[in-house]
Amino acid sequence: MTPEEVLEIVLNSDELPTLSTVASRLISITAEEDTTISDIASLISKDISLSAKILKVVNSSFYSFPQQIGTIQQASSILGTNAVRSLVLSFSFLKPDQQSKDGFDYATFWEKSLFEAVASRMLMTAVEAEDSEEGFVAGLLQNLGVLILARAFPAEYKTVDQRVFEDDVDRCIAEKMAIGADHTYIASEVVKNWGFPDSLIEPLRFHHEPHKLRTTDSKLKQITEIVALSGILSTVYVAHKPDEVVSRFKLQAKRRLSITDKKLEDFLDRVHTEVEETAKFFDMTIINQKSVAEVLQIANAELSVLNLSYEQMNRSLVEKTVALEMLTVELEKKNKILEKLANVDGLTEAYNHRYFQNFLDREIKRADRNTYTLSVVMIDIDHFKKFNDTYGHQVGDYILRQFSDIARETLREYDLFARYGGEEFVMVLPETNAVDAETVAEKLRSIIASHTFENELETYHITASFGVADMTPSEDQFSKSDLIGFADEALYSAKKKGRNRVSVYAGKKKWFNR
Repeated sequence: MTPEEVLEIVLNSDELPTLSTVASRLISITAEEDTTISDIASLISKDISLSAKILKVVNSSFYSFPQQIGTIQQASSILGTNAVRSLVLSFSFLKPDQQSKDGFDYATFWEKSLFEAVASRMLMTAVEAEDSEEGFVAGLLQNLGVLILARAFPAEYKTVDQRVFEDDVDRCIAEKMAIGADHTYIASEVVKNWGFPDSLIEPLRFHHEPHKLRTTDSKLKQITEIVALSGILSTVYVAHKPDEVVSRFKLQAKRRLSITDKKLEDFLDRVHTEVEETAKFFDMTIINQKSVAEVLQIANAELSVLNLSYEQMNRSLVEKTVALEMLTVELEKKNKILEKLANVDGLTEAYNHRYFQNFLDREIKRADRNTYTLSVVMIDIDHFKKFNDTYGHQVGDYILRQFSDIARETLREYDLFARYGGEEFVMVLPETNAVDAETVAEKLRSIIASHTFENELETYHITASFGVADMTPSEDQFSKSDLIGFADEALYSAKKKGRNRVSVYAGKKKWFNR
């Protein structure tokens, strides 16, 4: 059969999934320019069950809104048209309670679809793309054509699955061979027939070959790329070589989305837990969703056991090997957390006073061995007690956090920024004399003085005073405490001379002021 003939059979089939009345009408009215939020809310409110489901999701950690949302009108106003439409479509199609028919495994299909939906939404968020909810529904429906073909041609689709899983044939090729059309073509034409927008049609059509999408719409191209990536990653759970799947995903994610390694690793670490959490909102049960790292470890463990001998290969040994490795990883993570709790100030995330003292001890010893100079800069936010009394401690805490973030951004990777106590901070600058340290301090002073701190629509301005002192341990005969004291004296001088300036300690009765 030709693709057009297959499509005609599908469109006339009793097995074709149908849109709910609300979903069908919602697609129509959201395409009309004069449609208002009230029109959308009024339509959805007519379906009590759907309204309850939407309010459940809106008030969950899926969105993490600070206030409770009690009405569909309020939800529609906050979320916007696209997000509400995406939620309605998600509930219309995501039906985890469907029973297997003609051998089609609905449970596995919807679990894979949900994984792709969550992965798409997370990737949209990671690259700060607009309408991450549209990414969710596009990811959810990208394999709608598989469901349609499997229901319209059940016998032929068993052959498709056999070729995919046993012979490692590409699914689109296997579908064309067995039926005459692939799921990407069928799904895109069906939803086009339903009146779906291009932002959902095109990702369904081109998620296997995003490079073939011809458009000048960068948003549409991006969502298609993201849906394609979620489809690649979802195969990690059934792939013979999951490490190759992950490598391919990482390579293409970097090339297509210009996503950083850190964001990519964070995404891979969290996606399985996000799937488990999201499943609850859609009344699905997914227990112990394996992380990508665990899938790779199981594959490596199976390979290791296989290499020993076929007789020794058993699932129990594999699971124990993986469990031990995962426990080791978990212990390492917890140790890092404990180390951070011990060394980092909880409010500002700057290093704490204890860590500063230990760091300075190590740097003085290193400077002594290598005959170089290091500097200490003491910092005090000007009139901060008065600021707290005027604006309150919550605003004061916000200022301390933002001040710390700005300060860290100005320093080198091997410099130290720490909270000394209260509104006092300290910097340790290895291999830096007082002249260069003064330059660093002056740069930070200028940035702080000109920066506008914004918090809940309010703006604030602060200044800070700086005291600089340096030390060449191989030559100077004073101690660590003396060095801190000198920097503190320089800070006192800066405050005494009017604040919002840098003072450099250069011995008794010698001061340089900026």
